[in-house]
Amino acid sequence: MSPAETLVSSPLTATVASLSPAEFDEYVMTTYGRFPLSLERGKGCRVWDAEGREYLDFVAGIATCTLGHAHPMLVEAVTQQIQKLHHVSNLYYIPEQGELAKWLVQHSCADRAFFCNSGAEANEGAIKLARKYAHTVLGIDNPIVLTAHASFHGRTLATITATGQPKYQKNFNPLVPGFYYVPYNDIRALEEAIAQLDSRERQVAAIMLEALQGEGGVRPGDLAYFQRVRQLCDEKGILLIMDEVQVGMGRSGHYWGYENLGIEPDIFTSAKGLGGGIPIGAMLCKSFCDVFQAGDHASTFGGNPFACAVALAVCQTLERENLLANVQERGEQLRQGLRAIAQSYPDTIAEVRGWGLINGLVLKSDIDLTSVELVKAAMDAGLLLVPAGPKVVRFVPPLIVSAAEIDQALQAVERSLAAL
Repeated sequence: MSPAETLVSSPLTATVASLSPAEFDEYVMTTYGRFPLSLERGKGCRVWDAEGREYLDFVAGIATCTLGHAHPMLVEAVTQQIQKLHHVSNLYYIPEQGELAKWLVQHSCADRAFFCNSGAEANEGAIKLARKYAHTVLGIDNPIVLTAHASFHGRTLATITATGQPKYQKNFNPLVPGFYYVPYNDIRALEEAIAQLDSRERQVAAIMLEALQGEGGVRPGDLAYFQRVRQLCDEKGILLIMDEVQVGMGRSGHYWGYENLGIEPDIFTSAKGLGGGIPIGAMLCKSFCDVFQAGDHASTFGGNPFACAVALAVCQTLERENLLANVQERGEQLRQGLRAIAQSYPDTIAEVRGWGLINGLVLKSDIDLTSVELVKAAMDAGLLLVPAGPKVVRFVPPLIVSAAEIDQALQAVERSLAAL
């Protein structure tokens, strides 16, 4: 019997019983609009609910389960590290953290990394770093961070302020000052905002963008737009921050979304797929803007041995198994299949868009069908999908998804649309 099997079968492990939805809501805050589904186990790209029904998982924890469920490399990394050392303070050198930082730096444009627990925390760190750089290097008293309409950067107070969607900010005011919003992929609006905001009292210190807007409707960045943004940042000394939380770690067909745009950011963030489902976030930067000193920023759990060992296993598996090629091939297969379905439903589907294995099926705005309704119909057909706004259904399967599983998902989508 393997160590992993020993742990699973041990009488010392906790006993978990499935509560009914009513019982669950009695004890857990209702901060999520949950679908009536209780998932109990998974393997690869498939999960099973409490009744034993099988689903093809094209949610993957919302672009998080990079290697799917119960991947052998994850099981091995978790088992070995939890029996060795799971947590120590960042007051000491952590070998696993150093190795993970080295891998990320060697596979990106960054020079250094800071580790935390989530995408929101990584983005908080990026905002703090940009503000300190503005004060200490650029001499800006009131730095402004430009972000895009329809963006999403997290749920903390600063990151919902950075998020260009008022629905996330409602009733949480006063919001954090120092943010301004511009339309995504609109270079003229960006140039006008920089000119308008730059004054003796305040100045644009950073521009924070997603290479592809995930929560904002699976909207890919425009190549010419981002290249001009990079040029503007170079001309004016503005830091370019890229939020890679959802689109990074191979999901776009490259390790990082910015690689699709032919540019390099000064700072970028990662989380979600980085740990393959184990909570970890990272903020990475080039050395010229690494102005943090001891005591400027910290995270108790950030970069602990357990999370870093698992994340390193994810990174090494991505590279060793050449999963980027699979992402590119399966992503193209998925988009072609969805476009064929769209041709069969011209009054229902507006377009298909995305990169790699983050894709959106866009419903027409003048019909009654919503993304949630299509997600529910797909669930009945044995396929798990996730909305990306009221009219966009998102497809973000594990990066190990097979050609046969893509075909199965496409068939489920067809059945769902026919049922609706």
